[in-house]
Amino acid sequence: MSDQIAQTEISSTKLAKSLVLWPEWADATFELINHTENATFLMTRADGAKTVLRVHRYGYNSAAAIQSELAWMQALRQDQQMFTPTPIAGANGTLLQSAAVNIDPAVPSQFMVLFEFETGREPQENDDLENSFVELGRLAAKAHNHVQSWTFPAGFERLRWTENTILDADGLWGDWRKAPLMDAHFDLYQHLDQLLRERLAHFGKGADRYGLIHADMRLANLLIDGNQTKLIDFDDCGYCWFLYDFAAAISFMEDSPKVPALKTAWLKGYREIKELSVEDEAELDTMIMLRRMALTAWIGSHIASPFAAETARDFVPRGVPLIEEYLSKFG
Repeated sequence: MSDQIAQTEISSTKLAKSLVLWPEWADATFELINHTENATFLMTRADGAKTVLRVHRYGYNSAAAIQSELAWMQALRQDQQMFTPTPIAGANGTLLQSAAVNIDPAVPSQFMVLFEFETGREPQENDDLENSFVELGRLAAKAHNHVQSWTFPAGFERLRWTENTILDADGLWGDWRKAPLMDAHFDLYQHLDQLLRERLAHFGKGADRYGLIHADMRLANLLIDGNQTKLIDFDDCGYCWFLYDFAAAISFMEDSPKVPALKTAWLKGYREIKELSVEDEAELDTMIMLRRMALTAWIGSHIASPFAAETARDFVPRGVPLIEEYLSKFG
């Protein structure tokens, strides 16, 4: 499955040639390990040393946006002693590189970043996740505290996740209305759309509840290494409501019976670091449903991806009970 993605989008020959950007890795072999938004490759040298190469999806983030992501990651490591991935500079001394690696000649070049390899395993939904979610709450709170006092570098640029950029037909991740199996449930989803817009407009974007966040703290972007929870992949970081970080953490498992306990654990960790009002906590359900709508749009716009195609088989119908419960509570 992964090999098929690599062959249809990225040329192995072109990718191998691009490794001269990092001369010490020019002879490394590469293996595709993930391809959802970007393509991520495990690089292995003959001496066993490893790194991770991220090839950015063409046209998704600008050079300034990627450089801003890397700047925040490094600041979190330095200022908050948080674990964040460590980028490796290329031969020209810069972290962001580019090369023509796509088989489509209309794609002249794609941005690339090489990262140090990190040990750990990706947690799974059937794991005992409560301790990890306590730590995840702490990490989110540290990141939120940081952006409220950090002096942003000149030219800092990241995506803005709002009710409009998520719910509109031209949303950042696509149009939820085009998700597979939507026709049978459209009226219910449309009602949710309208209610989310109303509640979020009332909630507002004050500096105490809206700012730069990771925005994709789901299980696939975590590594568990002993007692340490490592947060990776800041590619979707942007401006959003702080509590959206919890909603992202339970992506694709919002209907799991574990969620109430995970919410309690996350809030416990969060409040150890940062105050959270009862009014803000009350909108956690709104953030969960907003994230669910973002994922619904993503599935529809990425249906060519095997993961999206598999998830699409029941994702929209599975959302119906969640929407009905939310509407009964707030609608």
